[in-house]
Amino acid sequence: MVSMAAPSSKLPVMVLTLVATSLMVASASNFYQDFEITWGDGRGKILNNSKALTLSLDKSSGSGFQSNSEYLFGNIDMELKLVPGNSAGTVTAYYLSSKGATWDEIDFEFLGNLSGDPYTLHTNVFSHGKGNREQQFHLWFDPTADFHTYSILWNQQNIIFSVDGTPIREFKNKESIGVPFPKSQPMRIYSSLWNANDWATRGGLIKTDWNLAPFTASYRNFNAKASCVISSSGSSSCSSKSASSASNNTAWLSQELDSGSQEKLKWVQKNYMIYNYCTDTKRFPQGLPAECAAAN
Repeated sequence: MVSMAAPSSKLPVMVLTLVATSLMVASASNFYQDFEITWGDGRGKILNNSKALTLSLDKSSGSGFQSNSEYLFGNIDMELKLVPGNSAGTVTAYYLSSKGATWDEIDFEFLGNLSGDPYTLHTNVFSHGKGNREQQFHLWFDPTADFHTYSILWNQQNIIFSVDGTPIREFKNKESIGVPFPKSQPMRIYSSLWNANDWATRGGLIKTDWNLAPFTASYRNFNAKASCVISSSGSSSCSSKSASSASNNTAWLSQELDSGSQEKLKWVQKNYMIYNYCTDTKRFPQGLPAECAAAN
């Protein structure tokens, strides 16, 4: 996806060693401390003693924010409540991204719909500037009625997307067969609410009803654990100690899906997945991407 946030200077490439003591970042969910509203001319707001944030969209503009820090590997949670009612044409994006021509990115995007029709949860993984790894889902609940937790677990073994603790997607490290994997570029957290009339809802057939604006998405309870944190001042928490010495507090650094989580993943993908690039032979007539053919 195209980042909607303001550009920042490129940081130096980080070493690939991991810190042995995990850092708990923003456990108190202080949005003033941890995020900056970067665009929207007042349409983004930090509320409730910095414990909540809202983004809004009207016909003139959407809005967005980014984290003040960058992360190299992390276990990141955010609670979101999406635009209610007729949200056709709107996109709420929540993702990690680095900068530059060969950027890495891990995406959640929520594509709005007509009242009563389900949101589409769109996921993607970019590595070294290459994406085209889309998987899409409908959810098993109404994501506009209450807050739900959307999580990204990113370590050297895999990337796991979860909703309320239930894994929906796993992207494994397949560097052994030549598939690039995000592991060397720190990424910042971004989120935005914007107008995507031309493609978001039924391929652009359903347009945004601006009579219903402003549209609002809400955020709370941000929490992150990270092996490397680069602050806005440029200071870094990275350490040369090996991840093998990590304590129980850093178990996520080597976490993979156990058998129970694999069963939950299969349940979601059987019942709620609506698109998988790994089965789209018409899109890839010369053969599916290498990670699709590899055993998972």
